[in-house]
Amino acid sequence: MSNQLNPPQREAILTLRGPLLVLAGAGTGKTRVVTHRIAELIRRGTSPERILAVTFTRKASGEMLERATQLLGTKGKKTKSRPLISTFHSLCVKILRRHIAQLGYPGRFTICDRGDQEAEARSALREIRCPNESLRPGDMLAIVGGWKTRSIDPGRAASLAETDKEHLAAAAYRRYQNNLKTKGMVDFDDLLLLVQQLFTKFPAVRREEAQRFDHVLIDEYQDTNQSQYQIVRGLAMGHRNLCVVGDDDQSIYGWRGAEVEHILRFQKDWPDAKVVRLEDNYRSTAAILHYANTLIAFNRVRHEKVLRAARAGGQRPRVLQLHDESDEAQKIVADIQHTLSQPGVAARDFAILCRTNEQPRAFETELRRANLPYILVGGMSFFDRKEIRDLLAYLKIIENPHDEPSLLRIINTPPRSIGNATIKQLVGAATSRGGHVWDVLPSAGSEGLISPAATEAVNRFQTLIGSLSHAAREISISDLVRLVLQKTNYRRELERAYPDPMTAMLDMLR
Repeated sequence: MSNQLNPPQREAILTLRGPLLVLAGAGTGKTRVVTHRIAELIRRGTSPERILAVTFTRKASGEMLERATQLLGTKGKKTKSRPLISTFHSLCVKILRRHIAQLGYPGRFTICDRGDQEAEARSALREIRCPNESLRPGDMLAIVGGWKTRSIDPGRAASLAETDKEHLAAAAYRRYQNNLKTKGMVDFDDLLLLVQQLFTKFPAVRREEAQRFDHVLIDEYQDTNQSQYQIVRGLAMGHRNLCVVGDDDQSIYGWRGAEVEHILRFQKDWPDAKVVRLEDNYRSTAAILHYANTLIAFNRVRHEKVLRAARAGGQRPRVLQLHDESDEAQKIVADIQHTLSQPGVAARDFAILCRTNEQPRAFETELRRANLPYILVGGMSFFDRKEIRDLLAYLKIIENPHDEPSLLRIINTPPRSIGNATIKQLVGAATSRGGHVWDVLPSAGSEGLISPAATEAVNRFQTLIGSLSHAAREISISDLVRLVLQKTNYRRELERAYPDPMTAMLDMLR
């Protein structure tokens, strides 16, 4: 074990049995403790695959796995077993793939994206005859998402609704869920909620999943919502080897369902729990931590802890109160300009951190006015680009032709002479029969629902999807994407849309 570990870190790593709460203040080496603990469990004889570590982001889980394999000396080596280090949502996808049929869903379900959600929300609102001005699909999804993070199903939502919008959302919530289920789809929040329902309704499923692991480690425990809390309890209640790491002082996600009470009441949930406090901060200077400790002490309900700086001194922080975002940007950029005039200071020594995507605009304006070079990090997500959403829709249809939002997205993308009038006729026929648009396609022409020209185009589309579905069984996902680009003529469409010449996008898709 590393000699650089301090006594509390060693205690957290070497407490390998029973429930353990590690209160890890900011910058106290939390990730180091978790990865060393995984490595120590394996050194002491625990099979790697019997260890589950759950984080909140893919980046964190990847970093944790890399560090653990480095400690064990297995980095870059092929090993038959490894610990499962996963995000909550990724873990729940695996569980649902094994058991979702118990809840009446198909085993090969589709996870819908934001566009799919809005389409289904719009459909649900139409079904309850809700005018768009009374409740927009996005507002409905926000309300329903809040209920889901608190483990509230459609039945309970109706009794908890207070405002007019919430009552409308509750009525649409049931239709929305039923429509998703009928089409074999789940949304992102369902991944957690449905696993919680599985564990509650089917104890045998919970026991089967819990028996996969002898040790469970949870990172950022202060950010768990109700579903995550119940899932963790379900997985750990048998062996009780549960280690949670977090800091109630860093709980800032209550707006998205996180409940800080989970970490505050850990010792009540697990009366034999051991508590270890990590208070030596390696990130900030004493001057910064003095302000942080003074401020957080005003919290009335918290675990007692005081961060101690590993580095003494430091420049005293300044707290500015400014009139608006323009005033803020002018003041900050002026300070940067003044500091840049001093010897040995370069533009790359500065960073402006923003909480929202809207805030950089004012800073960009001022930086340009001051003729200061800058790099903007962030922007539109790669997966939000139309081209990527179209390709994902093709892959979803290849997997599940009854994925209605995806089908309607690409049935005429790129254009293949299946116009809006034809699509409207197909959707109308499917709705009147209570079925899926895909099931209407084979007989649409012979029944006179669509014109002969449209029939020919629809038949070609069916044949295309059929050939891609057949190929999907034989080739890798990357080869399938290339085949989709080729067979659908989508690559030609991209080249037409981006004639200068197809740089970044085509490079990423090759």
